[in-house]
Amino acid sequence: MKKGRIVFLDQIEGRDCAALVQDGVLHDLIIAPLNDPRAQPEAIYRAKVMRPMKGQHGVTVDLGQGQTGFLKQAKGLSPGQMLLVQVATHAERSKSPPVTTKLLFKSRYAILTPDAPGLNIARKIRDDDERDRLMEVAHEALHGADKSLGLILRSACEGIDRDTLFDDISDMRQLAEGVLDDAGDKAELLLVAPVPATRAWRDWGEPEPDEVVQSEGSMELVGVRDLIDELYQPLAPLPAGASMIIEPTSALIAVDVNTGSDASLGAGLKANIATARDLPRQLRLRGLAGQIVIDFAPMPRKDRRALEQALSRSLRLDGIETILVGWTPLGHFELQRKRERIPLSEVLPQ
Repeated sequence: MKKGRIVFLDQIEGRDCAALVQDGVLHDLIIAPLNDPRAQPEAIYRAKVMRPMKGQHGVTVDLGQGQTGFLKQAKGLSPGQMLLVQVATHAERSKSPPVTTKLLFKSRYAILTPDAPGLNIARKIRDDDERDRLMEVAHEALHGADKSLGLILRSACEGIDRDTLFDDISDMRQLAEGVLDDAGDKAELLLVAPVPATRAWRDWGEPEPDEVVQSEGSMELVGVRDLIDELYQPLAPLPAGASMIIEPTSALIAVDVNTGSDASLGAGLKANIATARDLPRQLRLRGLAGQIVIDFAPMPRKDRRALEQALSRSLRLDGIETILVGWTPLGHFELQRKRERIPLSEVLPQ
């Protein structure tokens, strides 16, 4: 397989698909669900408040076309009231997807934040002159906009020429204002969720890919499909013959770490550090989330801090919200991960 950072845009069994491969390793994967009636994350709806959910501190909202959503912390809302909501995460089977009234409009270089005013620049951009330049372009693009409309400039906009950035923000502003000005009285979809190619262009642009391959059958020809098929196996190999077994159950995701044939004193810590570095990628590719319980390989208790730091660092770089719950009395480690994707086994059953 080719070296470098390569984005593949293709179809798998009739589903649009985007794959990010770095030096032969599959780093990210987005597959569009086929005829999935569930509301998709980032889609925006004009919703109608239905009824409170006792004990759950929220309300059910009608999204139209027989779809419903669940809105948390919905104080002050009355049945029949219309409001704009955005799907926050994928729904579990037989459940309504969580929705939020805090809308976000994402482009490649910026994020527009209605009802969250202010201009902010990603902390990764540290050069003062560049920050001043970007702020100037942002002010121009938002001139005359509602004061409640905020903007976050993403790290990908560093070094981008003025016209490209201005057009990106202006297009997203126009889209946002069109949705926000909606005054309909019927529950319905207003903005569809982005397709895999759009998400790849938007979210995988930093650093710029060395190549974008968009041709039918390209994933089969270069072996990307083989990398995807490996994700259906519980075993995920690690360096030096170690491995982790990742098994979803109805209650949680169980991860078991094995050292393999390495019997040295530091084998446990080495396998555990390797797991900490690769686990976020494996969970992301497999679409796994919720409660995750890790049975790390045996190691001295004094090494736990180093392991926690490695795990925290890799999860932070991964970008999907994950809470490190901590160690259990039995010596397992627990995580709680946001459901941002449908499990691979559901979106592309074998």
